[in-house]
Amino acid sequence: MNALLVDDDYFVVTALEKKIDWQSLHIEEVFTANNVAQAREIIRNHPVHILISDIDMPQGSGLELLAWIREENYNIQAIFLTNYADFNYAQKAIELQSFEYFLKPIEFDKLMLIIQKAVARAKEQQKNEKAIQEGYFWQKNQAKIREHFWRKLVNGSISFPMKLADIAHSIEEQNLPYRMTDTFQPLLINIFPYNGSLGQADKGLFDFALLNVLYESFQNPGFSIETILEYKPYNWVAILKWSCSPESQTLGDLCSAFIPKANQYLKADACCNIALPGRLENISPIVKQLLNMNEEIVKCRNQTFYVESFNRHHKADYVPPNLSRLEELLNQNRPDAFLNETTQYLKANLNHQALDISVLSLFRLDIVQLVYSFLKTKGIQAHKLYTGRMNDQLLAHSLNSVEDMEEYLKYLVNTAMEYRDFAEQPKSIVEQIKQYIHTHCGDDLTRNHLAEIVYLNPDYLARLFKKETGVSLGSYIIQVRIAAAKHLLESTRMSIYEVAKKVGYANYSYFSKLFKQEVGLSPNEYKRGSKL
Repeated sequence: MNALLVDDDYFVVTALEKKIDWQSLHIEEVFTANNVAQAREIIRNHPVHILISDIDMPQGSGLELLAWIREENYNIQAIFLTNYADFNYAQKAIELQSFEYFLKPIEFDKLMLIIQKAVARAKEQQKNEKAIQEGYFWQKNQAKIREHFWRKLVNGSISFPMKLADIAHSIEEQNLPYRMTDTFQPLLINIFPYNGSLGQADKGLFDFALLNVLYESFQNPGFSIETILEYKPYNWVAILKWSCSPESQTLGDLCSAFIPKANQYLKADACCNIALPGRLENISPIVKQLLNMNEEIVKCRNQTFYVESFNRHHKADYVPPNLSRLEELLNQNRPDAFLNETTQYLKANLNHQALDISVLSLFRLDIVQLVYSFLKTKGIQAHKLYTGRMNDQLLAHSLNSVEDMEEYLKYLVNTAMEYRDFAEQPKSIVEQIKQYIHTHCGDDLTRNHLAEIVYLNPDYLARLFKKETGVSLGSYIIQVRIAAAKHLLESTRMSIYEVAKKVGYANYSYFSKLFKQEVGLSPNEYKRGSKL
């Protein structure tokens, strides 16, 4: 399989030649061209399967080149590189059946995956050319039928498990090559793509890469992979069919080899959960047991877990950590020691098999209540402090693994201590409130609203403000508003009613009363005097 690189920028072509691992992509020869004419000549004289081309070039565009390729009926997968996110370019590229439209600057890791997909598409098309004689389409359809069969069985295993008669009927109706006495073994793979991996940026591309790694990792003459399907986000179930006696050690070794590949190639942590093997006639309870274990156990990342070691009848009792000691560490401003204590607690319970999801949930609840109570004593409103996407995401993931819980606790405690330090600097708090009042004097400046800005209890903020400034919060707001009103009366032609609204008073009479109390003159008198 060959590739052609087309770009009028010599440095771009050179970078693509050197930074892409063409050998790993099974590209035997890479041709280069600096304009459309050269590219056409190469395509006429050499077999080209993958085209990577700039769009905007001085001697003819990449779109014109692709239009010519389609007219001449060359079977080439085209990937466009461009500096411009122009919809017209993208629309034309789609019309010409381009494989991908990729914006510069080039991210070589992502481009490698895109080329890999293009190579897979090119190989698929080559197979399609032989499909009629070799029965390829029949085989492909069978793969889809198998996936549908297993997806229905997996998804229904807990709520509506398939009956033996239904399984036998599906096998017969769909012409599946299974017997009720065949031995299968489900495998559940958890993926943790939360730290900036491709799993969040482009899940479609990530899933493609993941399936490649899975199918490559779980190759063994003792079993075949019947299907791999996503049971729920980032939880994949592989169904293995044994042709010999199941070997637990073999499967464990393959899982141990897969995990570092996931770390390296997918930039994601992983866990493997191995079910018991069993005949097809007993597969529903086997899958159910696997999925139950996946929901109930607390995982450490990059490890393998076995259903045979999972005691679903043993429910762990929650024994809380030393909450008094943890409270003392918070009060002593020792967040590192606090987090070390919680980590030791989690590891000790994990080692003694006293940690399941219900215990971890209760532990999280105790720690959250402890931190919230600590913040309350400092006058800080925790429910306001812990809002936003980061808190929601870390909280949602915190039960997925011990590492996820540790990451959530680190965020919880460090955020509390950092804001405690800030709140104990009253001048910083007061200055922030004063600045806000000055820039928003026309807004609704209630004590509750101002307290939300700095995540403090309203009463605590009012006491703090009075202590630092010698003026109550309400009086300060009036002073700022009246000062703003005086400036507007002096420097603009706005009516007194407009000025009153501008500085936050919808009630004209109330504004006039406050103005006279502060200035000694009514707004009208002050305005006339300022014009003299």
